[in-house]
Amino acid sequence: MVLACLSSIAVICGNASSAASEDDRIKIAVEGAFPPFNYLDSANQLQGFDVDVAKALCQAASLKCEFVIQEWTGMIPSLLAKRYDAIISSMSMSSERREKVAFTKRYYDSPSVFIVRKGSNLAGTSPEDLKAVKLGVTSATSQEAYVKKFYGSVSTRVFQASPDLYKGLADGSVDIILEDKLAVYDWLANTKAGSCCEFKSSDIKNAEYFGDGAGIAVRPSDSHLLARLNAALDTIQSNDVYDTINAKYFPFSIR
Repeated sequence: MVLACLSSIAVICGNASSAASEDDRIKIAVEGAFPPFNYLDSANQLQGFDVDVAKALCQAASLKCEFVIQEWTGMIPSLLAKRYDAIISSMSMSSERREKVAFTKRYYDSPSVFIVRKGSNLAGTSPEDLKAVKLGVTSATSQEAYVKKFYGSVSTRVFQASPDLYKGLADGSVDIILEDKLAVYDWLANTKAGSCCEFKSSDIKNAEYFGDGAGIAVRPSDSHLLARLNAALDTIQSNDVYDTINAKYFPFSIR
């Protein structure tokens, strides 16, 4: 049973029958507020790259899976509290997170990038360049940790979710944001609101903070589930399933 503090969406996928063993039944946490990777559509149904990958993995691993919507800052604590069994929600495999959870192999990679409103007169993106402006990040993200370390002298506003971050940039609440490049790409390229803004910096890669790409998180003790998910990743990446999902959301490979 999903606890009251969580919202569940009973999307069951995979090959497992109704008589599947408990080892074949898992709950997967998704934030549901990070398009195009995971979001709720107009019918309140989960959609996105993460969701499609999760369904494909459940099919390949013969798992019977149920999605659980979880607010981002509670993702890892709720996993460790056994409220669900895996996180498939664009979680970067940072060193700090690796101390708490076990990750599968990478299932996609994306750098971080600074974004500004078009016409911005910012000369660059160094702490010195940003000393007179306000920088925005999303709470409990790798970008927030990176900014705390390297941009501590810059006035920073922390937003609770990525849509709030983007709105804050568009309406001028902040002057520049640091965000995952693939996540913000959809907003910039495919929404009217995002037409206000553009990339400012080159790609930012830092394995200590942004990890080695996005992975699926499980409890460290769940080695059997970890192995099944890794095997399923190998399966969908060796046939055309992964690439078909990739092409649905991005005009370039994100492996």
